[in-house]
Amino acid sequence: MVKVIGIKFLTGGRTYYFSPGKNSVKLGDFVIVETEKGLQFGQAVTNIEDIEENNVFLPLKDVIRIATKEDKNLNDKNSKDALKALKYAKDLVETENLDMKLYEASYTFDRKKLIFKFIADERVDFRDLAKALAAKYKTRIELRQIGVRDKAKEIGGLGPCGRPLCCSEFLTNFNSVSINMAKNQGIALNPTKINGSCGRLLCCLSYEDNVYSEYKKQLPKVGETITVNGKTGKVVEINVLKKSYKLKTEESEEMEFMVGNDGSNK
Repeated sequence: MVKVIGIKFLTGGRTYYFSPGKNSVKLGDFVIVETEKGLQFGQAVTNIEDIEENNVFLPLKDVIRIATKEDKNLNDKNSKDALKALKYAKDLVETENLDMKLYEASYTFDRKKLIFKFIADERVDFRDLAKALAAKYKTRIELRQIGVRDKAKEIGGLGPCGRPLCCSEFLTNFNSVSINMAKNQGIALNPTKINGSCGRLLCCLSYEDNVYSEYKKQLPKVGETITVNGKTGKVVEINVLKKSYKLKTEESEEMEFMVGNDGSNK
């Protein structure tokens, strides 16, 4: 077991886990933590918990200290300055006619780096933009291109199911999701039904796809002519989760059968 504390950097953003070290951090505390980007200001969204080591990525970064009033003031200044930098950068993008959409800017807590995140359909040559921003703000500039799924993961929100987005709650990798998964599960191919908040296919389409595929192996196909218990007919409907199908005989009689775990028809 390892002691961890959950920290968020943006309202509604993803929770990251850190080692509390010798700090008595509790839910709601503002903290300064060490990250790959440098020092960051965040807020504890859990109390200190014991978690199995295989459930977190080791080694964990440390909570440096509980934030002071001066830390909070500096974080507020960083946030305000980052908003101004974002507006300035957007003006530069428009002036240089770059095919990219900036949507977020943030300083590391120590202001050693100013990070801009953007979405673009293709790779963008932003070298001149980076030079102009570095000359303006006298700090290291990082321009990070991310996908729409990554944006949804960081921002968070509610899915069509009414629950928080899976990507912002627990998904660490985006597995391939195909339209065939929706077809396999008999879901209407309506974009409003099968697309998530990011505009891409719902990640949850992959959750039960293996189950549907396995159950379908035990069921006949719609349109197939089969003989069951001495009755011959055409399969007109299947219910994958019930593992049942309807057979229409030559006498126009409809009969429903269920497939048992042993493969027998009932």
